Amino acid sequence: MDYKKAVENIRRILKEYVQNAGLKSLVVGQSGGIDSALCTVLAKPVCDELGIQLISRSITIVTNKPEEFQRANEIGKYFAHNHKYIDLSDAFHSLEKMVMEDFENEEHTSFDYRLRLGNVKARTRMIYLYELASKHKGMVLSTDNYTELLLGFWTLHGDVGDYGMIQSLWKMEVYGMAKYLASQMENKAASEALLACVAATPTDGLGITNSDLDQIGVSSYAEVDEILQKIELGETAGLETNKVFIRNRNSEFKRHNPYNIPRNFIVE
Repeated sequence: MDYKKAVENIRRILKEYVQNAGLKSLVVGQSGGIDSALCTVLAKPVCDELGIQLISRSITIVTNKPEEFQRANEIGKYFAHNHKYIDLSDAFHSLEKMVMEDFENEEHTSFDYRLRLGNVKARTRMIYLYELASKHKGMVLSTDNYTELLLGFWTLHGDVGDYGMIQSLWKMEVYGMAKYLASQMENKAASEALLACVAATPTDGLGITNSDLDQIGVSSYAEVDEILQKIELGETAGLETNKVFIRNRNSEFKRHNPYNIPRNFIVE
């Protein structure tokens, strides 16, 4: 990929969209990971040029780690106009008891329970970010990439935003673009803040597993991208029992959400 050209294209298209929509701000949930960091770095010059706010929030809910906050706050400091750290743990604890059916009798250490609980956390963050976007007449940026899309590695109605700058990039391209942008920065501290996110262990911060790769069941995102690219090309022979293949197949419904029965199917 020609990262210079790709970055220029992303920023040009974002600028046109923001202008046409009459938006007054962009909002991003800052996780301390590479995806949200890259989206913030990509959006900042556009917001500067248009004179609108880039609003960044590092939101903790129980299971986030101190090093994640540190990376998130560094990205917010160097690349956002309005950055804050927000703790929604109390709100989440109140909510989980009300929305997790049969909460008192659940096995709270099981993977299934932690996964469901992680979805509640993601949707709690979503409520905060969308309220913020509404207040500032803006939209929430999506920080998902193409690899996550094909894996179904996101929470429906949770950590999906309104506008995806990197939704069509493979995870390894996300890393590559971030490294390119870091290499172009005159501010060494800002460059190091972005590179720290590149080097970080990828995690959703939801406490389901220790890392994204643990949850997916692979050793690297390079491995994931290679398998998914084979699937995209229809080269699936021998992959029937592969964890990535199974996850891609089983999450198909998420990529077509909501599914609406076509009118002609109903009336004919």
